[in-house]
Amino acid sequence: MPALWIAHVTVSDPEAYGKYAELAGPAIKAHGGAFIARGARYVQLEGKERPRNVVARFPTLEAAVECYNSPEYQAALDFARGASERELMVVEIDD
Repeated sequence: MPALWIAHVTVSDPEAYGKYAELAGPAIKAHGGAFIARGARYVQLEGKERPRNVVARFPTLEAAVECYNSPEYQAALDFARGASERELMVVEIDD
């Protein structure tokens, strides 16, 4: 069953976060992920607002979690830590 990787982000250090994004994209793609939305317009209806929202589709929930735990993504994530506040979840899609 496919899954969505959903991130809500507030960037505090654009330069460091840019390096994260540069490395994270290939890691996500290598695990079968494809971006659906990245930093596009949005309307916050409830909860804490984060100005950057990212959605990627993966073939399975397990592939998304494997991506997150991969050495490549963790290396990218080192640049996001301290450069952003984030919430990240993976949700299966009812197709």
